[in-house]
Amino acid sequence: MNWSDLLSAFALYLVIEGLFPFISPAKWRQSLAVIARLKEGQLRFFGLLSILSGLLLLLWVR
Repeated sequence: MNWSDLLSAFALYLVIEGLFPFISPAKWRQSLAVIARLKEGQLRFFGLLSILSGLLLLLWVR
């Protein structure tokens, strides 16, 4: 893996993250409010789930 792959992945991440507030700012704001009310353990679980999903997808693609 070289730096251009890493930067391309980061750029794609930024594009995807920017789509949600661009398409529906009100719903995005509501989602953030719901996330802010989650307990720390719930946030950690969703973070772990996201990490594992990303790793599995990366292994499948590569």
